[in-house]
Amino acid sequence: MTTTVSAESQPFQAEVAELLHLMVHSVYSETDIFLRELISNASDACDKLRYEAIARPELITDGAPPEIRIVPDKKADTLSVVDTGIGMDRQELIDNLGTIARSGTKSFLSKLTEAKDGANLIGQFGVGFYAAFMVADRIVVTSRRAGSDDVWVWSSEGGSGFEIAPASEEAAKRVARGTEIMLHLKKDAAKYLEAYEIERIVREYSDNIQFPILLVPEEGEPRQINSASALWQRSKSDLKPEDYKQAYQQIAGAFDEPAMTLHYRAEGRQSYAVLLFAPSTKPFDLFQVERKGKVKLYVRRVFIADDAELLPAYLRFIRGVIDSEDLPLNISREMLQNNPQLAQIRKAVTTRVINELETLGDKDQDAFTKIWDAFGPVIKEGLYEDFERRDKLLALSRFTTTAGEKRSLKQYVDDLKPNQTEVYYLVGDTIERLKSNPKLESARARGVEVLLLTDPVDAFWTSAPLEFGGKPLKSLSQGDVDFGLIPLTDDKAETKDEREADAATTIAVIKDALGERVSDVRASQRLTASASCLVAGGDARDRALERLLAQQNRGSVTRPILEINLRHPLVAALATDTAQAKDLAFLLFEQAQILDGEMPDDPAAFASRLNQLVLRGVAK
Repeated sequence: MTTTVSAESQPFQAEVAELLHLMVHSVYSETDIFLRELISNASDACDKLRYEAIARPELITDGAPPEIRIVPDKKADTLSVVDTGIGMDRQELIDNLGTIARSGTKSFLSKLTEAKDGANLIGQFGVGFYAAFMVADRIVVTSRRAGSDDVWVWSSEGGSGFEIAPASEEAAKRVARGTEIMLHLKKDAAKYLEAYEIERIVREYSDNIQFPILLVPEEGEPRQINSASALWQRSKSDLKPEDYKQAYQQIAGAFDEPAMTLHYRAEGRQSYAVLLFAPSTKPFDLFQVERKGKVKLYVRRVFIADDAELLPAYLRFIRGVIDSEDLPLNISREMLQNNPQLAQIRKAVTTRVINELETLGDKDQDAFTKIWDAFGPVIKEGLYEDFERRDKLLALSRFTTTAGEKRSLKQYVDDLKPNQTEVYYLVGDTIERLKSNPKLESARARGVEVLLLTDPVDAFWTSAPLEFGGKPLKSLSQGDVDFGLIPLTDDKAETKDEREADAATTIAVIKDALGERVSDVRASQRLTASASCLVAGGDARDRALERLLAQQNRGSVTRPILEINLRHPLVAALATDTAQAKDLAFLLFEQAQILDGEMPDDPAAFASRLNQLVLRGVAK
């Protein structure tokens, strides 16, 4: 160990400095979380040591199992959390405590600034170490990485930076392996030096931590204050709802209550215990590009990985533990993706989770609604990705439709109109815009229910050929739609008009005016009140998907079909007013673009054309 190197000062990453400012200058009601977060970090360090020691037994030379110690010192006004885990070297101290290497940090800081109580955000976002500055004026971290002779000290007062230096001889003796985090408490945080307060927090948040948590009093012998039992290995009959709630909050690092709990043991060719939870609130990292899951893999209670992809990406909101009795303890992270035993577990657990969600949807609508409101767009990713379970996921899905909210496809099919043979949907940006879309007019006149799809993923999963209950799903923005066989709710809603006789002439005039801007012009079966709309051909991509891909430069835009309502006065005027025919044709096309949420190709020309037509009408 080198002792001649002087302390080195380094600045915090900008986001860390901003976060610490919020911690130091804000008062959250849940300041208890600092201890839970430090214990959770200590547990992770012990997990990592057990994992690395599988391949390198020399890391645990003393043979002692990892443990966590909490040491209050009223004379010095310090509280220490000490673990005998993997420890950190100099660079790891800098990387782990001086930066936040996660995407979405800016978004988190913005949310934290706006929140009245940031405790939930801290727990969900994984920046728990910094929560200690809510109760401490100064933090000193002393750490020795397992297998190393070097001991380093990181210290900070929560300002703009930190210092790092080799540990003194006395500190080095104190930390034989692992990490000691010493908090110099603020005066108003003195309660955290009381044994009963420490025990209360540990019981509430950390009782199921797999390592002994020892309270080291100023007088007397250290004593264990957590149960340190793997709750997922216990029988369901021995557990109460409160036990599951505490386990969820500890495993997931969350403060909400689970909306669904799945606990069972699989026996047979594979033996493994499963304890999974569906949160009731949405975490901030749900839509990160990596789409990583958060289910932890254990082998015979030894932590292996928290990124083993034990569930498909569309179930990445599920939290919990899967503990295998059969996988080899020395399985590497690289081997996890190709291990056939793990693949069987993944398939079986995925099916079980979907079945549990389905059962919840039938028996507990309130709980299922919480899950669907928070994670519905994520679950629908499976409609696009998981062909094997597509039918089950369709049955599970809930939709806003022209008939109401949270409608299932079973309810839709049960309420089909006479002669209706398809399930109709419309994809768009917002519910309000979809409800005013002219493509709904003919369906609305017949009381035909239409799914209103506004999540970005909807444009993708609807591109696959789908059916439910023998009824194919059909877009109102794509291909031919004919409601002729479905009776009108009001016989006067549509009436035959003699002006339809001019269809061929009108269509020819519009085609000549628009040229290559459209692939075709045809009379519409969708419209009853509006003059025109744009649709995609039967073999082309849906208009909503095409717009989404074009925004990402992932596909060319095909020419749309312009459908016109031959009963509309604006369309009828085309055949009688040849002087304005071209302007009217462009107006039909451009207003259809606007109704679809698009800008006209030439907004200035559109405005000029519209002004001229209005003035001509005023002059007459």
